[in-house]
Amino acid sequence: METLNTTEPPSSSRRADAPSVSQLTRRLRGHVENTFFDVWVRGEVSGYRKPSSGHAYFVLKDAGASLKACLFRNVLSKTRFAIEDGMEVLLHGRLTIYEPRGEYQLVADLAEPVGTGALQLAFEQLKAKLAAEGLFDPAHKQALPTMPRRIAVVTSPTGAAVHDIINVLSRRFPNLEILIFPASVQGEKAAGEIVGALKRVLQWNTQSPDRKVELLILGRGGGSLEDLWPFNEESVARAVYAFPLPVISAVGHETDFTITDFVADLRAPTPSAAAEIAVPKREELIFQIQTLENRLKRAVKQTIDSYRLHLSHLSRRIISPAQKVEAARKQLQKLLEQIVQTFAHCRERQRSKFSVLAEKLHTLSPLQVLGRGYSITSLPSGEIIRSALKLSPGTKIATRFNDGVVSSEVLSQSPAPEVN
Repeated sequence: METLNTTEPPSSSRRADAPSVSQLTRRLRGHVENTFFDVWVRGEVSGYRKPSSGHAYFVLKDAGASLKACLFRNVLSKTRFAIEDGMEVLLHGRLTIYEPRGEYQLVADLAEPVGTGALQLAFEQLKAKLAAEGLFDPAHKQALPTMPRRIAVVTSPTGAAVHDIINVLSRRFPNLEILIFPASVQGEKAAGEIVGALKRVLQWNTQSPDRKVELLILGRGGGSLEDLWPFNEESVARAVYAFPLPVISAVGHETDFTITDFVADLRAPTPSAAAEIAVPKREELIFQIQTLENRLKRAVKQTIDSYRLHLSHLSRRIISPAQKVEAARKQLQKLLEQIVQTFAHCRERQRSKFSVLAEKLHTLSPLQVLGRGYSITSLPSGEIIRSALKLSPGTKIATRFNDGVVSSEVLSQSPAPEVN
């Protein structure tokens, strides 16, 4: 420890040996880092920023002082909750001096919220974030199939939950096919394995179209908040939200709630309860079918009896209509006979009229006139010649007699002599 003499001015040799700013700052930094290497400090976060480097910088303050602090990227990635301005936090780390500006700061290796635990705060923050995005919206939730033929279970293959689910499903519906997709449900790798298991279920449906999964149960047994934390990871929540098949979340005990419970299509209080919800009990289903069958038989019998009674009433009332139909049939037959007779008389009268007119037409026919010694002269075009004055020498004409036609050529023409 150096002591400055305030009563006497420093000697010239002391002035010559004075350290530079960099040297003094470096000495101070070494002293600070060697003395304050294990520090806990509490304060309010102010001016929080996170540049592209991924490190976080802010000021920790209270009513009387402020302290610059930083969390490097590797520490920040392990911090469960999101640090925000105005939040009171507890930091652990070491003090150091940033030589270019001569400022001391706390390089933190641990951050905890004051009051609420880090995991609980992280849970509340993520819950609020996903709720604002609509991941909990009831309109997005799918209805469970009434009687699935094939169910996938994503859980640990060695835990108690998988045995409970299999036992309940097998007891309630023995013919059900159960497919286990194993994944860790605790620890740092669990979230990634759960997301991977969900992807394998979809791959199964693509590769085995005749054995498609229709429903998925995601769960594990009880545990602490830290044990259940993989089901509070954002990656798992988004994978469940995007999963195209109905999902039942069955994580922990009845009092445990995870983010997956809010995102899934249905939450079950326990893994066993999820199995009971997933399928109906076979005996109960058979009883319901038999009950419906008996109701249907009774309804059909009542309908048949009703129609039989109605038919009986109609058969007793059919005699009167039959007599009316027979009378109408006879009247119709009589009318048909009258129509036939009337048509025959009309046809005979028309035939007689036609014969008379034909005889008159025959009498007036020009051919009959030819028979009496007359003839008809016409041009080659067929035009009848009614005046000799229309003909000129050289014109060819045809003269028709009763028994033939004579062709000739006009040599001359003269008007008819006057008759006194």
